[in-house]
Amino acid sequence: MYRIAANILSANLARLGDEVTAVVRAGADLIHVDVMDNHYVPILSVGPSVCEAIRPLTAVPIDVHLMVKPVDRIVPEFARAGADLITFHPETAEHIERTIDLIHDHGCKAGLAFNPATPLAWLDRLLGKLDLVSILSVNPGFGSHKFISAALPKLREARRRIDESGRPIWLEVNGGVKLDNIAEAAQAGADTFVAGSAIYGSEDYAVTISSMRAQLAWAASLRRSLQPA
Repeated sequence: MYRIAANILSANLARLGDEVTAVVRAGADLIHVDVMDNHYVPILSVGPSVCEAIRPLTAVPIDVHLMVKPVDRIVPEFARAGADLITFHPETAEHIERTIDLIHDHGCKAGLAFNPATPLAWLDRLLGKLDLVSILSVNPGFGSHKFISAALPKLREARRRIDESGRPIWLEVNGGVKLDNIAEAAQAGADTFVAGSAIYGSEDYAVTISSMRAQLAWAASLRRSLQPA
């Protein structure tokens, strides 16, 4: 199953409520919220109050990506604000297992995000506790950056590890996802796709999301054809 997460970082924040409902109506499976602290990453974005404001507007899951350091203090705030998934970076936590447990204890699914230069070795001991693995295909901190192709072998390796675990862990790709590369990311093993400017910068959200799904369907059929009989 493929999921498309619309990143509100690229939405018109002056009318965010309308932007959220419009993109869900257009077919988005999740609302993605990038949280940046002007410390771990060089810009400042939104806080729990934004998550709380959009929660009543939609029933689709809210996928919160925390780019903040330290991370533990803000996890309960986003859980109370209505987040369904909370993803953080291993570099931002003093005790990573404790942060994962904190997210679960507050009723949310837990994800671990990997910057382009962050090795997947963290998964050696953490995969059994995670619900989502997020591979960043841009360096964190800004929207509309170009997709880094080195994310593709990283996605393939993460997919291999997830499949071997036998657990229903989502594999997300986040950053620079557009119509011309979403199929390639799917072929590499991603099942969840964060798209910001590709959706919110388009003239018709529904047409864009439908076109993305067509690319994903093509990638799925190609993967099936390449599997051994």
